[in-house]
Amino acid sequence: MLPGFIIDQIRQREEEEQAKRQNPQIQLPVPMPERSKAPKRKRKDDSDRGVVIIDLGAE
Repeated sequence: MLPGFIIDQIRQREEEEQAKRQNPQIQLPVPMPERSKAPKRKRKDDSDRGVVIIDLGAE
């Protein structure tokens, strides 16, 4: 005999499968955004980026 929680899990899965069969969903094809054909140019200031830490603690 199976433990009660396993029986509940099986029952829940069966109910979910039945709900999916009763309420089918339509999947619409979504067009993907077009990629630009020109390669992206790297800006000059991209290499100078860093991390700034701001301490808001009062002393």
